[in-house]
Amino acid sequence: MGDESQIEQHEGDELNTVMASIAYRRERLMAAMTLMLGAGLMLALPFALQAGAAFFLPVTAAMVIAIALVPLLEWLERRRVPSQIAALICVLIFLIGANLAIASIIVPATDWLALLPERISRVRSNLGPILDLYTTLQRFIDDTVAAIQRTSPRHMARVALESPNSLLDLVTTSAPFAIIQMFFSVLVIYFFLSGWTRMRRRTITSRHSFSSAMATARVIQEMVDATSAYLATISAINFGMGCLVALALWWVQMPSPIMWGGLVAILNYIPYLGPMAAALLLALGGMMTFADPWYAMVPAVIFIAFHLVEANLFTPMMVGRRLTINPLLILVSLSYWGWVWGTTGALLAVPILIIVKTVIDAAGKPDIAGFLFEDGTLTHAPGDEDAASA
Repeated sequence: MGDESQIEQHEGDELNTVMASIAYRRERLMAAMTLMLGAGLMLALPFALQAGAAFFLPVTAAMVIAIALVPLLEWLERRRVPSQIAALICVLIFLIGANLAIASIIVPATDWLALLPERISRVRSNLGPILDLYTTLQRFIDDTVAAIQRTSPRHMARVALESPNSLLDLVTTSAPFAIIQMFFSVLVIYFFLSGWTRMRRRTITSRHSFSSAMATARVIQEMVDATSAYLATISAINFGMGCLVALALWWVQMPSPIMWGGLVAILNYIPYLGPMAAALLLALGGMMTFADPWYAMVPAVIFIAFHLVEANLFTPMMVGRRLTINPLLILVSLSYWGWVWGTTGALLAVPILIIVKTVIDAAGKPDIAGFLFEDGTLTHAPGDEDAASA
């Protein structure tokens, strides 16, 4: 009887060992597949967003704008305004503000573009030394390329790019599609806001436990608060700086100061790159306006002075209290969304980063490495820990 029990115990141990080995291999396979699928998704996501920009870009922009308008919607609903009417009021306020900002920039900008051919000689004279250096460098490059072509037996093929014949052709070909996208975005904003209260209540009440419902409510509220607070604060700062720049440019007799102030305010939504572009445009505008090359730099210098005070004093003081983001994350987000969606993606980069960061911080950061490599799933074989401890 003793021998039979020992045999049965030995067979049971062997069966347990085989089952443990099968379970380990299954876990190893699932972890490897999860890792490969996750890596493939991360690599394919930007190309999918880029290819489907006609759909994803207006939807993302509309969602960011709608989230920023949620506090205004809730303020109206607390005053017993129906959700549909409150959403319509929010959309109208946004459209009025956006159209005023665009009109104050686009209409004078067309006049500046019309003056550019006439003022190009003044810009050239102000940039004389730099253009001379560039001409010398270009001549050297042309001579080098010509020498290489003479020694090469093959001739490079030339490709002719056909562009629109006029600005009217460009507008007529792109305007209908842009109008459709804007109309689609406005509809997304309206329906998101009109159903926001019901959607949030349904999302919270659908949870099976009280703790899960409270966690969901906290995540939603923190996402809305962080996004709307950031956009409202940055909008107030940019509006104030745009007004100050416009007043200063009016004082130095720069034409169209309101346009330049609005352009500065919009470009300042793009961290780092936007202020650089605004300074370059102001330098170009100054060279188109003033004959003195030193005085032509005054508009750009004025903006740089205001931007240094804003970036180092007001923005850290007002935004830093509510939200602190690693500058490296901002640069990565700018480069990523700028690569995927261009200038519009750069404008949306920081709000998208805030939404993702707020949700991850509130819901808990996923331990990807711990999930994939728990107990050395992909690095150790079963029994290594026992052998190491022995």
